[in-house]
Amino acid sequence: MTAALVVGIGIGLILTPDGRDWLRHPTLMLGGSANASAGRAPVAPSAMAAALPPVPVLPAPTPLQQKVEQGGLRVGVFGDSMADGLWTALYRDLDGRPGVTVTKFSEVSTGLSRYDYVDIQAKTTRQIAEQPVDVAVILFGTNDAQPISLDGTIHDFGTEGWKAAYARRVDDLVTLLRGRGVAVYWVGLPRMKRDGFDAKMVLINQVVSARMAALGVPWIETETATENAAGDYQAYLPESGTGRRRLMRANDGIHMSMAGYLRLAEPVAARLKRDAGLAAAAPAAGA
Repeated sequence: MTAALVVGIGIGLILTPDGRDWLRHPTLMLGGSANASAGRAPVAPSAMAAALPPVPVLPAPTPLQQKVEQGGLRVGVFGDSMADGLWTALYRDLDGRPGVTVTKFSEVSTGLSRYDYVDIQAKTTRQIAEQPVDVAVILFGTNDAQPISLDGTIHDFGTEGWKAAYARRVDDLVTLLRGRGVAVYWVGLPRMKRDGFDAKMVLINQVVSARMAALGVPWIETETATENAAGDYQAYLPESGTGRRRLMRANDGIHMSMAGYLRLAEPVAARLKRDAGLAAAAPAAGA
């Protein structure tokens, strides 16, 4: 299993979502662009909500604690290369607990913008039909600062049309999962090193966090866990528990080191443990 963990973290560091590196970024190679910018200033929830489509009605998921009491909890991690690393960290934290499994459904170089490359809606439908889950932990976005083609119209990144189209993709994915009784937890993007790229990820966080609030889906913010006291990007941050400064980021300024993915996963694992009644449970012997 150690080999699987190494592969997971290695894959998570393969891609750098940068338009100048199209050989390692198939979505951009297919003709996408990331030519719009977004400011770091937060958008008022009311203003963001006004730009988004109507909120779908979602069925309530079965409480996680009830799933555990019924015999187990199947956690699936969905997303891109960043989610690969998140899966590695969550696997280390949760998979050894009795009845809990953590499975990787993420795939590098995927996202919600370019369904002409990988249709995440169709892919997720196939995945959960083949391997059902009780919980979906989702982390997308590092490849999504690209135009979206929807209903015959191409929406450039950052425009009001793009925000509405992206929100619709988010809605569709959450509706798919919740319609099959899967509890959804959406994880926000961390702070990024380059200001221009960070601004784009902030915009995506704003759109998705507003949507999660409207849908009643847990949103787990990670920016504050991946920035310094001044609110800026920093590669070295204090380790939880010891306070020792550790390298948290990969050289690309986007992905995380193993210590960084563990830090990213901390609030996610804490929320899942709380909701599933696992907070006081001890891992299985030898895990």
